[in-house]
Amino acid sequence: MPKKVLIVLYYWPPAGGPGVQRWLKFVKYLPEFGIEPIVYAPQNPNYPLLDESLLDEIPPSIQVIKQPIFEPYAAAKLFSKAKTETISSGIIQKEKKQSSLEKAMLFIRGNFFIPDARKFWVKPSVKFLKDFIIKEAIETVITTGPPHSLHLIGLQLKQALGVRWIADFRDPWTTIGYHQELKLTQKNKAKHLALEKQVLQEADTVIVTSFTTQKEFSAKTNRPVITITNGFDGEVESENVQLDKKFTISHIGSLLSKRNPEVLWKVLSDLCMEHTDFKKAFQLQLIGKVSEEVLEDLKAYDLVDNYTYLGYVKYSLINDYQKSSQVLLLIEIDSEITQGIIPGKLFEYLKSNRPILAIGPENWDVGAVLKKTQRDPFLLHEDYEGLKERILNYFNRYLSHQLEVKKASIAAYHRKELTSQLASVLHKGS
Repeated sequence: MPKKVLIVLYYWPPAGGPGVQRWLKFVKYLPEFGIEPIVYAPQNPNYPLLDESLLDEIPPSIQVIKQPIFEPYAAAKLFSKAKTETISSGIIQKEKKQSSLEKAMLFIRGNFFIPDARKFWVKPSVKFLKDFIIKEAIETVITTGPPHSLHLIGLQLKQALGVRWIADFRDPWTTIGYHQELKLTQKNKAKHLALEKQVLQEADTVIVTSFTTQKEFSAKTNRPVITITNGFDGEVESENVQLDKKFTISHIGSLLSKRNPEVLWKVLSDLCMEHTDFKKAFQLQLIGKVSEEVLEDLKAYDLVDNYTYLGYVKYSLINDYQKSSQVLLLIEIDSEITQGIIPGKLFEYLKSNRPILAIGPENWDVGAVLKKTQRDPFLLHEDYEGLKERILNYFNRYLSHQLEVKKASIAAYHRKELTSQLASVLHKGS
């Protein structure tokens, strides 16, 4: 008899973006390990990105339960639809560029909706799920955040029913970059910290996606804290892929204002001025939401003729862009608090078998993954010379049709292998 596990989540198809992929893939493979996943999701969510193609990836045998959710973002759109969607998707401009409306919305978001704007789903969800859990004889509940308000659902279900509860953190809580932008009062900072501490101390097991977050959380709780990274699905691309004729450097995913790699734009601008053949061949390809500040900088560095901005592209088409690009660009904010962020797209990049140009903070966890898979090490934001040398190396190899990557196994990051790790955690508590 398969073991029933209830998974409480917010991002579920037709939600687009990276937040949906982790649990969509876990749900796909869990039945192969003797686990029957039951998904609990909002009925009328306010997703910043939609991707209807992901509906086709939901296994038909999976039970999905949906209940209504009230979200203040819907009301906020009456005042400013564009600003609301921008903030809810995580694109926050530097403070000096924020309008009075943006500053007010960030203050309200941070101080009136603790831990986040989905907090109103907690009470009705607990009420509904208590009866459902008893009826279905469910012994284990998993909550995944952000939004971290969903962990309060798990907390209250554990307190009410004594069920086993696993809290999955796709991102940290109080140390995530955008948390610092919410203009929190000292009192409300303390509320966030207290809720985080309670969740970490009362969950039976905590799962995180990076080594730094595991270390951070382990210092805050005596509960087991386990790292299960994100990963890739499907087969690794073969060598016989038709590559772009241009020297394309592609960034896939959101490019936020604080992630803006000005040193890279400077390097690319200088290379275009110094090498006529580079300027003719080079094409920067941006796929996903990009902040206005990034686009302004590309113009300022005279790269307008050398970039294309495609906006959000359906997940089902992303692989075509990845595998045909000459180089894939991975960027993280240059900050100590982003050392533990391992973007999900890193593993999709690995699957594509293309060189990865990674730029991030010192001691970035991504470095361990790149080393394990024998890829080029990441570079620091201030490393102008290193970036210039690396890009020129890639370009010269491109010219001689030798721009390939080392053949190293990435099987440890396949979604099925990662699901086997999750299944081991679930069976261990049986």
